[in-house]
Amino acid sequence: MRKKIVAGNWKMNNDLSETEHLLEDLKGQVIPNEVNVMVAPTFTNLQFAFTSLKNYPIEVAAQNMHQDQSGAFTGEVSAQMLKSVGVHTVILGHSERRAYFHENNAVLAEKVSAALQNEMNAIYCFGEELADRKGENHFKVVESQLREGLFHIANSDWKQIILAYEPVWAIGTGETASPEQAQEMHQFIRKTISEHYSEAVADNVSILYGGSVKPDNAKEIFGQPDVDGGLIGGAALDAKSFMAIVNAF
Repeated sequence: MRKKIVAGNWKMNNDLSETEHLLEDLKGQVIPNEVNVMVAPTFTNLQFAFTSLKNYPIEVAAQNMHQDQSGAFTGEVSAQMLKSVGVHTVILGHSERRAYFHENNAVLAEKVSAALQNEMNAIYCFGEELADRKGENHFKVVESQLREGLFHIANSDWKQIILAYEPVWAIGTGETASPEQAQEMHQFIRKTISEHYSEAVADNVSILYGGSVKPDNAKEIFGQPDVDGGLIGGAALDAKSFMAIVNAF
């Protein structure tokens, strides 16, 4: 049975005191047993967040990592470094990493491999831009992002993969894919995985939706049969809003 997951991507927000305040607010909430809840603070606050949440059912994830174990990569962080502070899940391929830091599918394939080799879970992000959607190339773009970034892995590796479909035109814009659009793409993603791997692999992987999810639209989006939760941006910075989304199933 697929896991229901809500992950909060804090992006470049919250210094240490703000992180402490938000975590305390989250620790005061009741976490439903049937939902896996994650938060992804900045690198500088990962160890603090892990220690703070050690006895709470909220997992700490990283927002990115380098594909190499070590070396002359100033400013980068490796999988082993993340694991050493208690982090075992990493977000890879977020649209902002693709757009602003020029991460392509080939680089992301290496990052996915590094995560798997280090026994980490990866939240692999992908999605089309507005021009792709308007030009009706959205299925083709998503298929290539899956094929080139993920389809080198073995069947058994999929237990460490979480997918996050993020239509770029709906991230931080206030625009949201309709529940029907989200379901259509999530169903296509599952079909694509099934054709390359197996129906069992496709049926068991959790696929999250990311893109301006808020308390007032989460229930309808999460109610779609192939949507297993959300990768939440802005709404994850407020404990009450985030928990309203967590409880939207």
